Amino acid sequence: MKRFISVFAVLSLVSTAAFAADEVVREADKTVFRKKTTIDFTDVAIDGELTKPEGSYSVSKKKTTFKTLIKVRDNFNPELQKSVENL
Repeated sequence: MKRFISVFAVLSLVSTAAFAADEVVREADKTVFRKKTTIDFTDVAIDGELTKPEGSYSVSKKKTTFKTLIKVRDNFNPELQKSVENL
């Protein structure tokens, strides 16, 4: 009887280990990017020459004004009379 109980206990432990092995959860790989990247150029020597734009250019632009496309009216009586006639 003791042997039966010990065999039963061993089998129950082995079966629970087998069930636990089946429940492996895998997640998708996540790529994490930094919000800010800093590049240090202190040890790098950059050779070149400074160029400026040729000719003249305007720094400030004059604001363009457009004619309004909406006609403001005070009298809507003709349209109101036509709408009443349609009723």
